[in-house]
Amino acid sequence: MTPLTKPAVRLFGGLALTVGLSACGSTVSTSKFTGEQREVAQTISNLQSDVRAADQQKICSNDLAAPVVARLTAAPGGCKQALKGQLSEIDNFDATVESVQVTGSKRTATARVKSTYNGKNRVTTVNLVDEGGKWKILSVA
Repeated sequence: MTPLTKPAVRLFGGLALTVGLSACGSTVSTSKFTGEQREVAQTISNLQSDVRAADQQKICSNDLAAPVVARLTAAPGGCKQALKGQLSEIDNFDATVESVQVTGSKRTATARVKSTYNGKNRVTTVNLVDEGGKWKILSVA
């Protein structure tokens, strides 16, 4: 599992979720999931919306897990500034959550997400953790 050192780019670009400011991208659908799986998919959908809006504050506060935010906060300019440059690298905002697995005892989840980066479809594994009752992005592999 690779730590999320370039979270938005890996998830939306390098990995494949999206942020290339394509004027008409669809949102991540959560309708095929229920319960906690739906909450995990919704977290990815929320990240997609926040990335599309280039809302670094929401990404740092609402979408990324504490260890990721801590790494980004240690960068010059802090979390928001670290994301600002990364967001400009995303070339497509479309993503599809293909599957979600939740591990109850450790309150972790894994989602397989299909996205496009540099014109190529990719499937990436997104690892999430429950922090205080809210799912947050921990890493992308």
